[in-house]
Amino acid sequence: MDTQNTILIVDDESGPRESLKLILKPFYNIEIAEDGPQALEIIQKKKIDLVTLDLKMPGMQGEEVLSRIKEAHPEVEVLIITGHGTLKNAIELIRKGASGYELKPFTITEVVMNISKTLDRKNKMQKLKQIFNPG
Repeated sequence: MDTQNTILIVDDESGPRESLKLILKPFYNIEIAEDGPQALEIIQKKKIDLVTLDLKMPGMQGEEVLSRIKEAHPEVEVLIITGHGTLKNAIELIRKGASGYELKPFTITEVVMNISKTLDRKNKMQKLKQIFNPG
């Protein structure tokens, strides 16, 4: 895994947020946000490669955060991690730009593999763009 990638964990619940941080910290640079506005502020200021995003948060919901991220920073990958999901909801969010969808409680293996695959695909696409658009 590439330690150069930065992941932003967005969850209003400290338990899942801190669990993800502990799991991912050995492999990635980690940023933390407790809500949507804080997440958007971090994305404006720092280079974020991937966001893990909870759907149900007070104030700005995850779906709105996803839309705003994709509108302003389409290159940022967004993985939805939620305890309130349905198949229909997952399909809808992927159509809106989410890279993937995980249900809580998640397994460490599933989340790490999903993040790793998503970032690997992103890095390969960036390399291809550099080859075909060197300017």
